[in-house]
Amino acid sequence: MTAMDGGPVVEPAGPTPPDETDELDRLQSAVLAVPGVTGLHGGPYGALATYLPGRRVVGIRRRDDHTEIHVTVGTALPVRHVADDVRRAVRAVVDLPVRVTVEDVTA
Repeated sequence: MTAMDGGPVVEPAGPTPPDETDELDRLQSAVLAVPGVTGLHGGPYGALATYLPGRRVVGIRRRDDHTEIHVTVGTALPVRHVADDVRRAVRAVVDLPVRVTVEDVTA
């Protein structure tokens, strides 16, 4: 389903428990600490995010059965190597399968 502007329809979620908020902050820090990662990426319409009270964590989406991470990487390291390092960093925080998508490469 798409919104009138062509972007995806984002279903509102219920309140986020404090422990999940802490986990999302740890995920964000772990991903951004990976060498070669230049940022988290919100996807084609910027809607890929986890929504928290008063803010959103762009580029991270938690599902019941997996965690999605969307990143921008630099050109200094091989993209696959950076994606594997992101996967390992996230697995150190959550005990779910991790899907890493490299959305963009920056110089």
